[in-house]
Amino acid sequence: MEYQVLLYYKYVHIDDPVVFKEQHLAFCNELGLKGRILVASEGLNGTVSGTKEQTQAYIDAMHQDPRFSDMVFKIEKSESHAFKKMKVKVKKEIVHLNLEDDINPNVMTGKRLSPKEFFEAMQEEDTIIIDARNTYEYDLGHFKNAIRPDIETFRELPDWIRNNLNEYKDKKVLTYCTGGIRCEKFSGFLVKEGFKDVSQLHGGIITYGYDPEIQGRLWDGKCYVFDERISVPVNRTEEATVVGKCYHCGKPEERYVKCGNPECNRHLLLCEECEHEHLRACSKECKEHPHNRYVKEHSAELQV
Repeated sequence: MEYQVLLYYKYVHIDDPVVFKEQHLAFCNELGLKGRILVASEGLNGTVSGTKEQTQAYIDAMHQDPRFSDMVFKIEKSESHAFKKMKVKVKKEIVHLNLEDDINPNVMTGKRLSPKEFFEAMQEEDTIIIDARNTYEYDLGHFKNAIRPDIETFRELPDWIRNNLNEYKDKKVLTYCTGGIRCEKFSGFLVKEGFKDVSQLHGGIITYGYDPEIQGRLWDGKCYVFDERISVPVNRTEEATVVGKCYHCGKPEERYVKCGNPECNRHLLLCEECEHEHLRACSKECKEHPHNRYVKEHSAELQV
């Protein structure tokens, strides 16, 4: 059976997010979709998986709604469902930037560049490229020469920019994220902060990787995704390289796990050998934690 994963968002006013959530969850369950959708008064942000027929029925239905008639769906093939359940949640924001004076991307945002335009802009002089994602996403894969903000959540990004990049306000700034939604707000934030020339990768990394002309060039590694697949390829040329490194031994690695300590849950690139040696832990404290999940899973082996 042929499955697909849909990645999409739309900044548009939703009158009653709670009512919308209940109706939308019922509709998705009726279709047989699985995934995660966030609903807020500012719009919709989702990733769902299903058969080709199920996902196409969802696309058709959403396009019949005037609010989402022009919503762009990024479509990826999959061997099976990319999620275990179907969840729809109401949030304050569909991406949590947590600004005191929030950004409305329909009013203020950076210039939207196509994959080809972004590819060409990355090679221009006096240009900086800012990754708008978290460190563990960057560490698995990123554009060549992109700046790695030292952040674990998107809401930390504004303060990091203010503390580290104020001197670059006169340069050409390019920014990118997985599907484009984070950059809609983030690029608007940069404009508001006084950065003179701000552009974003329209459609995000996923769209860039599938562009038939660019084919993901200038991307190293893989792209982290928030579903059961964990990562997807981007660079579809012979230039593709592994940039991820095992947290403990430093060898090339693209295998992500979460720290065995459930109170830590840190994303770790770990080779299998180091996972076993360090009990899937990022530190001595997590290795010896009484609720270490690796120990529970392998208790019989460890007692032998």
